Amino acid sequence: MEKRDRKKHFILILLLVVSFTVSTGCIRNFEEGSNYGITDIEMSADSVKSSYVDLNVTAYIENRGTASEGNTTLLFKAFRQQTGLLEVSEENEVGVIEEGDTVTVSQQIRLPREGSYTLRLDLYEDEQKKASSSITIRNLEAMQTDLQEIGLQISGIDFMVKNVTSGKVLIESDIYLKNEGSKSTENYRMLVKAREMDARLLADKEWTDTGTIEPEATAIRTVSLTVPDDYNYAVEVSIWDDDVIVMTGEDYVQLNPEKVISKEEEVQNKNIQTGDFIVEEGFEEAMPTEETASESASEAAPGFGSLMTAGILLSALLVIRRKSRRGKSE
Repeated sequence: MEKRDRKKHFILILLLVVSFTVSTGCIRNFEEGSNYGITDIEMSADSVKSSYVDLNVTAYIENRGTASEGNTTLLFKAFRQQTGLLEVSEENEVGVIEEGDTVTVSQQIRLPREGSYTLRLDLYEDEQKKASSSITIRNLEAMQTDLQEIGLQISGIDFMVKNVTSGKVLIESDIYLKNEGSKSTENYRMLVKAREMDARLLADKEWTDTGTIEPEATAIRTVSLTVPDDYNYAVEVSIWDDDVIVMTGEDYVQLNPEKVISKEEEVQNKNIQTGDFIVEEGFEEAMPTEETASESASEAAPGFGSLMTAGILLSALLVIRRKSRRGKSE
C-alpha cells in the first residue's frame, strides 16, 4: 500500500510540474509577441461641400509587446447606420512598429453629407487581425459648408449675334448653370461682363439672377451685351452671395480673330479705337462749349444776320438825309 501511495504521489507531482512548465511557456510566448492597441481616434473636417464631407481620421497605435514581426496595415471602414451597408473602405500601410512605440496613422475619407455612420478601424499584421476600434459619426448635415461652395457650376456659355448696327454688336449669352449639390440652390445675383481681350477694356456689363435650381438640374440664364464690332472679348461671369463672390467662370467670343500675315507667322498688331468703348450713361446732355453755344445760337435764330444788315443801311440813309438838309439851309 505504501509503495502504491508513493507512486501515486510521485505521478501527481510530476503532472503538476509538467502543467506549470507548459503554462509558464505559454505566458512567456504571449508576452514576447506583439500586443497592439488603438488607443485614440481623432477626426477633423478637411472640406465641407454641399453634398459630401472630407474627414481626416488619425489613429494612435501602441505596441505594448515586442517589435512586430511583419508589416502592419490599418483598415478604415465606414458603415451607414441606417442600412448597415459599407460606404467607404480605405487601407493604409503602417509598416513595422517597434516595441513600446506609439505611431499615428492618418487617412482621408469622403462621406455623403447626410445620415450617421460607424467608422471601424482594424489593425492587421500579416493578414491577422491584432486590434480593432470604432467611433460613431453623426449630424454631418449640420456642418457649415465651405465659404466658396454653393453647389452651382458654370458648365458652359453659348453666344449668338442678335443685331449689328452703327459698329455695335448685340450679343446674346446663354449661361448654363448646373446644380451639383443635394438640395435646391438659393437665388444668387450674377454679373456678366464683356472685356476686350487685348486692352482689357470693359465694353458692357449686365446683372441678372441665377434663380432657384433643383438638384442635378441645369438652368439657362440669358444676358444681352452690346459691344463694339471687330474686337475679341472675354465674357466673365461672377456669382455673388450678398457682397461675396462665390463662383466665377469665363468664355470667349472673337469678332475679329487674328490671322497669319506671312509664312513667318507674323501677327498683325491691332489698332484699338478706345472711343468705341465709351459707355453712354442714359440720355444726359453734355455741358455746351463756347463753339457749340455759338453754333446753337446761330441755329436757334437763323435770320439774325439779315436784320442787322438792314439796320446798318437804314442808319446810313438817315445820316445822308440829314447832311442834305443842312446843305440846303446853308
